[in-house]
Amino acid sequence: MLKKCFYSARVRSPVFPYMLLNYLELGLILFTLGILGIIVNRKNIILMLMSIELTLLAVNFLLIVFSVTLDDINGQVFSLFILCVAAAESAIGLSILVAYYRVKSSISVQFINLLKG
Repeated sequence: MLKKCFYSARVRSPVFPYMLLNYLELGLILFTLGILGIIVNRKNIILMLMSIELTLLAVNFLLIVFSVTLDDINGQVFSLFILCVAAAESAIGLSILVAYYRVKSSISVQFINLLKG
């Protein structure tokens, strides 16, 4: 009796299968735009950093959608860790960009190997 009440009190996921496909399409579009931004734009480092952030946010979005769909908290916790890594990545990337701008007075990616050593 107690076991039956426990399972009947459990709330079903609010994401329906037809909504899941829409969320998957949106995540795939965001991820594809981020990858294309990295591949197509090889000269502007700011747009490359933005494209990397877009791909990470698309992965986070899909993790949260699957976490809600499967009624599991692990995807949301993992998404939080990815957001922390993305914030650290953007901070380090921008600090390298500032150091490069101080040396060369431009942010062109063509001569980025001058920061070696």
